[in-house]
Amino acid sequence: MKKILLTGSLGQIGSELVLRLREEYGNDNVIATDIRRDENNKACTDGPFELLDVTKGEDMAALVQKHRPDTMIHLAALLSAVCEAKPQLAWAINMGGLVNALELAREYQLQFFTPSSIGAFGPSTPKDLTPQVTIQRPNTMYGVTKVSGELLCDYYFKKFGVDTRGVRFPGLISYVAPPGGGTTDYAVDIYYEALLKGEYTSFIKEGTKMDMMYMPDALNAVIQLMEADPAKLKNRNAFNISGMSFAPEEIAQEIKKHLPSFQMKYDVDPIRQGIADSWPNSIDVQCAKDEWGFRAQYDLAAMTKDMLDKLRIKLNIQG
Repeated sequence: MKKILLTGSLGQIGSELVLRLREEYGNDNVIATDIRRDENNKACTDGPFELLDVTKGEDMAALVQKHRPDTMIHLAALLSAVCEAKPQLAWAINMGGLVNALELAREYQLQFFTPSSIGAFGPSTPKDLTPQVTIQRPNTMYGVTKVSGELLCDYYFKKFGVDTRGVRFPGLISYVAPPGGGTTDYAVDIYYEALLKGEYTSFIKEGTKMDMMYMPDALNAVIQLMEADPAKLKNRNAFNISGMSFAPEEIAQEIKKHLPSFQMKYDVDPIRQGIADSWPNSIDVQCAKDEWGFRAQYDLAAMTKDMLDKLRIKLNIQG
């Protein structure tokens, strides 16, 4: 990667990935785009930024012609709970935007990355140590778009030779960007509420294990995969990756080690609980380890300490 165009740059991943890529490749070589502008977000102010609606292919093509990137990182998408509320819009953005991006990658011979998700699995998928290649029959619109995206990226690689790459992200936890409508967002909210209120009401019930990853590990994974030797990539577009797997009561127990008075309550949201129940308890990441050396650095304990430390600074909380 030398010059990179990103879509969805103000989302949970994009807000941090843009800054990390600019550190690695130079501010002027990372062009951030989103459907809106936020002058408080460094992705808009610390380097090139363009407004872009990814459903408008001609506008996307104009930006590629203007900036001449060699790489496109396509992040623009609606997340799981939002997709269930607005399925038609989800298809238009998640799939329509992806087709537009892939067509430009084909036409301009761009290296291409787009993330999939553990949401690409479904109720009939093996729950524990879910294999890299397994049955994928999701029962959510989000999952349908992610499986379709995986297949479409495979098609563009095999049919047109586009250098497509991707990972199946688990729930991502970060102190930088606010939650964006995902089923795993409780694992972000809980740290804020623990510090601000001393308690948290989870919309996911006890015992519901889901894979998670701390954002620094996720950002490293994207760069590592994109810089990997293509000859070693057998799976390419949907590598299982994860940092940890836990249930709500386990993250609460870890927080109590730092905030002993913290209290956990439950008010289960049936929509998001249903989505969570359709996902794996844990996934097998061996292919990512073998093919491009993936390794997560943070476990639940290390992540919890860092999240609380960073949020105390961000929220100006003493002690």
